[in-house]
Amino acid sequence: MNIVNLIGIALQALYRNKIRSFLTMLGIIIGVASVIAMLAIGEGSKKSIQEQVSGMGTNMITVIPGAQRRHGVSMGREGAQSLTFNDMYEIEKNSNSIMYLSPEVRGNGQVIFGTENEPSTIYGVNLDYLEIKKFTISSGRMFSEREILTSAKVCVIGKTVYDNIFGETNVDPIGKTIRFNNIPMTVIGVLNPKGLSTFGHDQDDILIAPYTTVQKRILAITHLHAIVVSAISEKHSAQVVEDIENTLRMTHRISKNDEDDFRIRSQEELIKSFTSISDVLTVLLAVIASISLLVGGIGIMNIMYVSVTERTREIGLRMAIGGKGRDILLQFLIEALLLSMIGGLLGIALGIGSTKLVHIFMQWPVYIQTEAVLLSFIICTAIGIFFGWYPAQKAAKLDPIDALRYE
Repeated sequence: MNIVNLIGIALQALYRNKIRSFLTMLGIIIGVASVIAMLAIGEGSKKSIQEQVSGMGTNMITVIPGAQRRHGVSMGREGAQSLTFNDMYEIEKNSNSIMYLSPEVRGNGQVIFGTENEPSTIYGVNLDYLEIKKFTISSGRMFSEREILTSAKVCVIGKTVYDNIFGETNVDPIGKTIRFNNIPMTVIGVLNPKGLSTFGHDQDDILIAPYTTVQKRILAITHLHAIVVSAISEKHSAQVVEDIENTLRMTHRISKNDEDDFRIRSQEELIKSFTSISDVLTVLLAVIASISLLVGGIGIMNIMYVSVTERTREIGLRMAIGGKGRDILLQFLIEALLLSMIGGLLGIALGIGSTKLVHIFMQWPVYIQTEAVLLSFIICTAIGIFFGWYPAQKAAKLDPIDALRYE
């Protein structure tokens, strides 16, 4: 008997028991849909994290002071040597893979304009800072080198600061004088909005001013809170990190057996860290969803056993008129395969549809991978063969005489 005839017989058998066939496929449908949806949500969250981190500058490297340990004893943050301008100049001199470099000093305080009063953070930086952090000016301008040299009391404000201080009055902030902790500052520019960072921090709640202004007029310090660097490209990030580490260990005179009194954070490491966490969660969700596929496979095996028992006399009659064992085997194996394949196709449709609905109504980031869809279908097909094989083999090994006598 050829394959086409066997497929026809299998389809007729499934059609005769429509409700039972559908309920059997339900486990496969739910399993495939769950796997596709979970992988889409996991992959979507991973891509969302990568985009958010990239929005802060994929090549960005941040150097901050850190606690030092000498001879196994922690000296605490107070014992750590602060970052200095000399460190920044040495880093720039000793690395050929740096595109932008900026000092960073920051302080918290109240921004005051008229009767409005809101807390915010001011960052003292140089002209490279906008390129490193991927900020752009929406109106006005950035401060100049001359304003840095003269410690000019000028600043560029973020969208949140603008909304809090000028939003209700709809006043053009350019040229207006605000106060930051009672220090008058002239607003010369407004930044384009960036929204929340990966950690939920409002990137628009910021004032940017010359680092000399923040150091001398607001904080009264000479050291740096951080040095931010942008590598030429992502592939140069690791080299820049190595150059910075070697330079600072030399300038800080850190001996071979002592730990660093600074910390280096790169966006590449951050992306890898978040991606690894997201991958683990995605695999966990996919494994949990795959349990439904396993349950669906057990359902197929169960229903095929029932089908073999119900059709024992039919099997005996087919054998009596010349049907071979392999024909019976293929007949029931094709039935099991059709159950899993039809269930898989319906599961794919349900999975894609439910993923789209999650994105529309819950606003979760999703990304449907073609590989995940194909893998789910291949797995459910394999499950049909695996769980359908034993009942089909049992049917093929029936004795024709015993089968004909079966009541």
